[in-house]
Amino acid sequence: MQQQKLSKLNQSWRWYGPADTVSLQDVIQAGATHIVTALHHIPHGDVWPVSEIKERLELVESAGLKWEVVESLPVHESIKTNNQDAAQYLENYKQSLKNLAECGIKIVCYNFMPVLDWTRTEIDKVMVDGSKALYFDWTDLALFDLFILERPDSRDDYPSTIVDKAQAKFAKMTKDELKNLSHVILMGIPGEGDISIESLKNSIEQYKSIGKEGLRQNHKLFLSAIQDVCEDNSIRMTIHPDDPPYSILGLPRIASNIEDFEVIMRSVDSPFNGVCFCTGSLGAGKDNDLLAIFNLVKERVYFAHLRNIKKDAEGNFYESDHLDGDVDMYSIMKVMVEENRHRETPIPFRPDHGHQMLDDLHKTSNPGYSAIGRLRGLAELRGLELGISASI
Repeated sequence: MQQQKLSKLNQSWRWYGPADTVSLQDVIQAGATHIVTALHHIPHGDVWPVSEIKERLELVESAGLKWEVVESLPVHESIKTNNQDAAQYLENYKQSLKNLAECGIKIVCYNFMPVLDWTRTEIDKVMVDGSKALYFDWTDLALFDLFILERPDSRDDYPSTIVDKAQAKFAKMTKDELKNLSHVILMGIPGEGDISIESLKNSIEQYKSIGKEGLRQNHKLFLSAIQDVCEDNSIRMTIHPDDPPYSILGLPRIASNIEDFEVIMRSVDSPFNGVCFCTGSLGAGKDNDLLAIFNLVKERVYFAHLRNIKKDAEGNFYESDHLDGDVDMYSIMKVMVEENRHRETPIPFRPDHGHQMLDDLHKTSNPGYSAIGRLRGLAELRGLELGISASI
């Protein structure tokens, strides 16, 4: 019975709020008990008021669920670039953290990716079984970079074979196809708006002078600034890995591989400085050993995204079924279960993304966040966890 209780505590689900086409009743029927959500309607950098947090909390709890993790409390670009407005945005961030803690929410997921959040080149790639998945293709990214964004010296960032393929494909694409590709790459978090070509160009120019080391330093400044608030309020921050885990469009990345996480853990060596262990993001890196990364940071893993991917020889990848891909989900779940045995509260995890399938093929939902594909993923992961727990 104890192992069943342990499994039950971990069943989380990302919900985008009242505008989400997946309802809280759907979430309950999927078997989840905890909600991962955020106040996406509040502009980046503004303080999250206690009243707004409580309103969302009451909505979740009235449905019989618990709000366990914030994903995400966005880090404003001024903080990432450490410009003249950074101090004010840091104060706002600290106040939001205090307000969340006052309402009992103390696990916060965030990312430090410049400008763009996760990046894909297709959001409805048709699988063999007719379901649809998110997809990342280097040729399409190069096509966007070279011929739509027209970033100077961008050709140097791609193998000549990719450049040639991008050029040949560009010559055949219609205006509508080019527009759709741009829309997908520049797509923002639901409810928060997309990025414009012009703002992306300006940001790329700004980050040229910052570089990877500068971004690392700015991340350390961010952690140092919020450290007292986090420690005083028992808040656990969890940085989300870069998605995909490599530099794109000339923008630096600092959370892509084991070396990056070694730097992050050392930069501010305190328990509040934690990790969101995302198997899908890290699994897209061809040289990433996920078990080695988990073992490095396991004491600081306070949240996990379990998602699978399949890569090809060029490094293109699509998001596969949760138990069928390049990520050895059995081994990942096994080390998570073993780690949970040493904790009073297990690591909350959620099924990250899912195929659009069955009735959801005829519905509108946020990319990767339709109901039935995630229900399937959660069911598979719950079964895997319970089986491993029982065997241990």
